[in-house]
Amino acid sequence: MSLSSLLTPLTLPLASLLALPLLSSWSTSLNLLFISLTWTTLALSYSPLQLEFFGPLLLRSTLYLLPSLLFLSFDTLIPSLAVEFKAQGERGLPARQRGGAGKIRNVVFWSVANVLLGVALQGGIEFLVTDGLRMRSLLVVKGSRWSLNHLPNPWGVVKHLGMGIVSRNILQYYIHRDLLHSTTGGFIARLHQEWHHSVTAPYSFVAAYDHPLPYLLHRFLPLYLPAITFRFHLTTYLIMIALTSLEELFTYSGYSVLPSTIMLKGMARRVDAHMRSGGEGNFGPLGVLDWINGTTLGGRNVTDDLGDEVEKHHVEERANGMASKLKSKARKGKGRG
Repeated sequence: MSLSSLLTPLTLPLASLLALPLLSSWSTSLNLLFISLTWTTLALSYSPLQLEFFGPLLLRSTLYLLPSLLFLSFDTLIPSLAVEFKAQGERGLPARQRGGAGKIRNVVFWSVANVLLGVALQGGIEFLVTDGLRMRSLLVVKGSRWSLNHLPNPWGVVKHLGMGIVSRNILQYYIHRDLLHSTTGGFIARLHQEWHHSVTAPYSFVAAYDHPLPYLLHRFLPLYLPAITFRFHLTTYLIMIALTSLEELFTYSGYSVLPSTIMLKGMARRVDAHMRSGGEGNFGPLGVLDWINGTTLGGRNVTDDLGDEVEKHHVEERANGMASKLKSKARKGKGRG
């Protein structure tokens, strides 16, 4: 079986699933039916090990590694334009940082290696459990042998996504603060400081740049441990991987101009402050636990981001309302004419 023969059908249900929020109700129903049929075909055609290995590999490659390469190419090939979007200005350009091109190559190499290590480790654990110990897979991949639908119900997906996001943020915060940036963290904290914090201005590849041991503790474990603890369905876990990949891509990009989504700009600002300070605060992705524990850097916290988001939507609603009124008046004027 070739790699392309497995990845090609995998891209269809995953892309459709991620596009659901953009679709109308009737097209959403058709899309869900298509996803169900496609996933059931995959579940019947391939082993859980194959799906658990190639699914994460596909998502990490297409949603993190390849876009990170695109951002890096933009930063290095068109620096005069890229500098306009960098939160740290010229200092934020990868080529202007200490180590130059050699450092960039080192960051890219270890970032790719760590991502592949995480995927391989997950596949290795699954192989040990299913083929070595002859136990059921750690993630739910298939329904019963008589089932024609191997997808979880929508409520189960939403519930597990919520549990996964909360668990990941809690684990990541306390591992980051109490192990990787603690005086009692020993050699693991030293490795994290020497590797990850050798870069002071982030670009997307830096999210996965670390010694493999702190990388697995900080990035892989908080994502994978909740999934196997609560035994997520594989599609739920893949959605988690997709969201995490996009989060790391944008929040570590170093750009001050980002897609307008809830708190994304604030998350990027906190990452930037964390890297610039050498890890003195801002230990969590969302900033909620930093706010609760008083480890927020830079004065602005997650509540300020929420307030800005609410105000922005109020302004947009008022603008849309005014536009609708103007259009209505224009139509009435034409009717009288």
